[in-house]
Amino acid sequence: MNRNIVALYAFLVCLLVIALPETAVMGQELSYQTTEKGKKLFGEGVYKEAIISFNKAIEQDSLNYQAFYFRGKTKMLFEDYHGAMKDYNRVLDINPSFSEAYFERGNVKFNLQDYYGAIDDYGQTIKLNEDHVQAYYQRGQARKELEAYQDAINDCTKILEIHPKNVDAFYLRGILRIEHGLLQEGCLDLSKAGELGDLKAYEMIRDICNKKHLE
Repeated sequence: MNRNIVALYAFLVCLLVIALPETAVMGQELSYQTTEKGKKLFGEGVYKEAIISFNKAIEQDSLNYQAFYFRGKTKMLFEDYHGAMKDYNRVLDINPSFSEAYFERGNVKFNLQDYYGAIDDYGQTIKLNEDHVQAYYQRGQARKELEAYQDAINDCTKILEIHPKNVDAFYLRGILRIEHGLLQEGCLDLSKAGELGDLKAYEMIRDICNKKHLE
């Protein structure tokens, strides 16, 4: 009798061992489908429903870093910066090489005026993806806030090496150079930004470059 019980127990354990991986795979597939639904809702601007989908996807698979990532992006739109931070931290716990999570966490820190922390996260983004134009741009903005003008100028210059007609980089570098005392170089950058279609660059030229020249 005892032998039969032991054999039955062993049989049930074997069944459980076989079933668990299949259950995990099913959970991952369901979670993926739910995440895709959330991403669609996110793209349509239906943000509250998107968060509900991402919550469900995480319940289905607690290692679904994409669901955490997009939930973080959605929370950012509601200015829930601390909630977004937690989600990006979780993403990086699961997948430390996901560059976009560092970038978005940097944006959270920037919005919280943690400029040094933001610079560090943008730097991590660039380590993982050295052509990440937005990371250079945002790092330049953070360095501007800290009045680290030359470092910020260098970030803009790097962008223009990657993307020679990046109008935002010309505009920001123009402003940075002017604030750094490089009037002529800055005004030429603003002129290039205007040439590429940024009309507010010409307003800056009128308001700053021409007036300073007249002085």
